[in-house]
Amino acid sequence: MFKIKTGPIPNPNTIHPIVGYEKEIYVKPTLTNPNIIVGDFTYIADTDFESHVTHFYPWSKDKLIIGKFCQIAEGVEFMMNDANHQMNAVSTFPFYTLEGWDMEPPKADDMPFKGDTVIGNDVWIGQNATILPGVHIGDGAIIGANSVVGSNVDPYTIVVGNPAKSVQKRFDDELISLMLEWNWWDKTVEEINSLIPILTSSDKDAVKKKIISYIDNK
Repeated sequence: MFKIKTGPIPNPNTIHPIVGYEKEIYVKPTLTNPNIIVGDFTYIADTDFESHVTHFYPWSKDKLIIGKFCQIAEGVEFMMNDANHQMNAVSTFPFYTLEGWDMEPPKADDMPFKGDTVIGNDVWIGQNATILPGVHIGDGAIIGANSVVGSNVDPYTIVVGNPAKSVQKRFDDELISLMLEWNWWDKTVEEINSLIPILTSSDKDAVKKKIISYIDNK
């Protein structure tokens, strides 16, 4: 039987944060690709994060940037820009990538490059969701299972479906604004431990008051 908790201080450089259970890892200490940047304590329900980042080659220009404390479920795919084909010609077939065809690589301006893929902090990405190239997902967003995300997602917004559409904001505008100013994920481990009663409270009015107090006393 695995233990849920062990040791006095959470360590972002631990690969397996649940002792005795290997199918969940903190991502950051496992990375080998310098174009993948992931913050502390972000985890995936798998043993190999980089296998979930597809169409990402040594010559790729884009980056995958993920913040802290994100929760990434099994089967999630981050599809990068080199999955794209030339779309401004009469054929999308990539002759230049395949042996024997007389075609030079298209100019960069001819390819639908959409830039870096950026995921904020404390984002929950549900099982088998696909994040398409160049998407920006704001802090605190929730991506529903099996969703295909092809456009940007605002902070603290829930999106579901294919293509993913906004269902609702998680909080009212005041609380969202406070959360984005507070940035709890940038605090020390000790501070975050002390804030857990607030971070896990369902009493939103009380949470607002606490956050305002913390901000005023900075």
